[in-house]
Amino acid sequence: MQHRTVHDVMTQGVVTARPDTPFKEVAGLFHRNDITAVPVVDDRDHPLGMVSEADLLRNEAVQPDPEGHSAGARLSPHERARAEAETAGGLMSSPAVTARPDWSIVEAARVMDRKKVKRLPVVDEAGRLVGIVSRTDLLQVFLRQDAEIRAEIMHDVLGETLWLAPTAVEVTVHDGVVTLAGRVEQKSLIPIVERLCRSVDGVVAVHHTLGYATDDTDLDLGKPLVRGMVGPYTARH
Repeated sequence: MQHRTVHDVMTQGVVTARPDTPFKEVAGLFHRNDITAVPVVDDRDHPLGMVSEADLLRNEAVQPDPEGHSAGARLSPHERARAEAETAGGLMSSPAVTARPDWSIVEAARVMDRKKVKRLPVVDEAGRLVGIVSRTDLLQVFLRQDAEIRAEIMHDVLGETLWLAPTAVEVTVHDGVVTLAGRVEQKSLIPIVERLCRSVDGVVAVHHTLGYATDDTDLDLGKPLVRGMVGPYTARH
């Protein structure tokens, strides 16, 4: 089974800022390039942090109300220093949360969710910036056609990985939702089939009505599961 990686969906040729890039120049980078954030990098292109539109808007949030009705937002000393910063180095959130080009889409999505970030600078083995990946980029896998998903499940999952007969399991896919019907030899195979189908890029969910010929989930481990085997794994010599 082949899965798309961060390298497949990331943006290369990343717009960046330096720690000494002025506030207004950062705003100009956003406007000219139609982007909402930039990595801040050092002289060796190692990401130090990220500056987003929210970081720039914080500068406005701390200003007193023009009509004098309210004071600016109350922030911690650290957050106030960032809000009042004049360069990218002071504005940025740090350290940078990064990804590697060979990560799977799932790995990148988990890091984004855990760290509560919207994008990840992508770095090579030396820590140098080679791209950037956003949540929108990761969602590209859900643009795959149903027929393409079904073909991968039939060939890669059921055929090449599980060696099931082509007629054993019927597969239908609608809007990324996979439905499996049919019958497998052993009950323990059902969750494996379901898990492998769920891991296919672009699958939203998996439902099944699979039956089985043998319930091998509640057998004495000392008894042979199939002729020529002792226990579930060790062959008889």
